[in-house]
Amino acid sequence: MPRRVFKRYMPDPESIRANKSLRFLGKLLHDPNLWHLNRHSVARAMAVGLFAAFIPLPMQMLLAASLAVPVRGNLPISVGLVWLTNPITMPPVFYCTYKLGAWIMGVPPMLLPDELTWEWISGELATLWQPFLLGSLVAGLIFSVLAYNLTMLYWRWWVRHNWRKRQERRQQQPAQK
Repeated sequence: MPRRVFKRYMPDPESIRANKSLRFLGKLLHDPNLWHLNRHSVARAMAVGLFAAFIPLPMQMLLAASLAVPVRGNLPISVGLVWLTNPITMPPVFYCTYKLGAWIMGVPPMLLPDELTWEWISGELATLWQPFLLGSLVAGLIFSVLAYNLTMLYWRWWVRHNWRKRQERRQQQPAQK
């Protein structure tokens, strides 16, 4: 079951509860659904984690944890998915979200200069932030809906697949006296 794969890489709930940056959630971290690995909690965690990964905030993990608690998604999975946008993947992902936002707004996207400097970024920030933020929100929503639905479909397929395999094994076994 997919549960085994997730359990192998998940941290201990006590280590997450002891984390200083998540203490603001207090007793909310004691909800068992934040730690269970079932179809619904994992699908919700996938949606929340991917949505938070596309939001350009410095502390995306706190956003993912804050969103996972009310929707009762698996907390470690939602927080871990935020690392899809890490310092290596962040520039191309956020450039694509900017282009998506510019396309939605009907604004021609700005071309990047040969050398990306802080002066260029700060000078162009007034025109870049709206398409960038819109593209980030839209991409986050699209990917979170896709992740939720694909996780639910995959989980159902996996359960059916294993059920059929068990039935076939039972039918192939000789009758015992």
